[in-house]
Amino acid sequence: MQSSPGSPSHRALAALAAGALALGGCSSDASSSPRPAPPRNVLFFLGDGMGMTTLTAARIYSVGEDGALTIDGLPETGFVKTYSNDAQVTDSAPSMAAYMTGVKTNNEVISMSPDTRAFDAAGGDYLSGADSACPPTGNGAPVTTLLELAKAAGRATGVVTTTRVTHATPAATYAHVCHRDAENTIAAQLVPGGAGFNAALGSGVDVVLGGGRRHFLPAAQGGARTDGRDLVAELRAAGWAYASTRAELDAATPAGGRLLGLFTGSHMAYDLDRDPAAQPSLAEMTGKALDVLTRNPRGFFLMVEGGRIDHALHETTARKALQDTVAFDQAIAAALARMQQVDPGLRNTLVVVTADHDHTLVLNGYARRTGPTTAAAPGVLGLVRNVLTGAPDPDVGGLPYTVIGFGNGESRPATRTALDDATVSASTYHQEAAVPMPAGGETHGGTDVFIGAAGLGAERFTGVMDNTAVFTLVRQAAGL
Repeated sequence: MQSSPGSPSHRALAALAAGALALGGCSSDASSSPRPAPPRNVLFFLGDGMGMTTLTAARIYSVGEDGALTIDGLPETGFVKTYSNDAQVTDSAPSMAAYMTGVKTNNEVISMSPDTRAFDAAGGDYLSGADSACPPTGNGAPVTTLLELAKAAGRATGVVTTTRVTHATPAATYAHVCHRDAENTIAAQLVPGGAGFNAALGSGVDVVLGGGRRHFLPAAQGGARTDGRDLVAELRAAGWAYASTRAELDAATPAGGRLLGLFTGSHMAYDLDRDPAAQPSLAEMTGKALDVLTRNPRGFFLMVEGGRIDHALHETTARKALQDTVAFDQAIAAALARMQQVDPGLRNTLVVVTADHDHTLVLNGYARRTGPTTAAAPGVLGLVRNVLTGAPDPDVGGLPYTVIGFGNGESRPATRTALDDATVSASTYHQEAAVPMPAGGETHGGTDVFIGAAGLGAERFTGVMDNTAVFTLVRQAAGL
């Protein structure tokens, strides 16, 4: 179905259009009396693994070929090169670190200098379980992040994700470590006054919402920590309100402007599998974060990650990936609508939407238009059907094949069998791949990714740019 006039996507697009003439400007003050500087806000949205083909497929899945997602209405757009310091195809750690620090780093490394290595000379990980085994000297140095700059400027800060809050993308905003999988070490960097705290965070990250409770709790409480610390208790003692369910998040009224929400032990559920009574949606977490952060008179920096898009693509479960992309788009729509109320025309607010890397998802064949996916129609998740006859188009062996496939992945049958729409459009179906990989082993792709922007300084986000250049554009617009 097309987006209706009352839908979140339609309202967000209308709000963008209404504020288009005012984007990037500030009204002058005709009076002679001094006025405080207006708050400057940054909302940085990251769809993990949301390559151009995934974004296109999600649009068709949600609103059909001629429909539009909220992302499609961003007034300024461009493309981003994603290669890392040592690899043509990046992983999430150096890609997000490039956005947050302006520095190219090696794969697996979280916001450190380019000479930092995640592995020793023999190729072993600098890890001990989920604890860091990084050498204390001689292996690079931390590099400053946008979130740290925002804290230094007295602004509120927040991190919202559907992954563990210690996973690579959120970690790159607030932590520094030579290996992304040292998630116990990463969690400790969030706790002011505790061992391992990242002092560059000042009073700490004000809002942290997502999964990953296990890295905050000791083994005796079912967690993964080996040091016996209960970081949830430490943060609560330091003034953070805490929520572990959607109901607790809804009820939370953090008087001190600090909120921690850890809703699952590991990653949060895919949006298709999410129990809305237990886990908040990405849009709901984003809204709650804005409730807290917009109280700061100096402004805020908020990073929002649709993190499980990436995980579903690694599984080659396309329906889950596309639904999580739509949920990510809904979070953007909700944030745009809210910020138009807080800052009409986004005069003092920059909204950036991008991805960290691509995947190997492809759209196959000369498929007839499908329209959106519904209970009665598989849409883009179904078989390739002939434009003239509507019958499934065959491969060289006379068998039907799907619109969506993967360049590599776990579903690479030795002998292809006949497929049908009901099978291939199920949420648990693993789309076929050209190159066989182990379960969950579909890889990232090296293609450029989309970037879009609205508001303060958005006009600079055009053309083809390196991911490190995004850091400079955000920093300049935000005055950091």
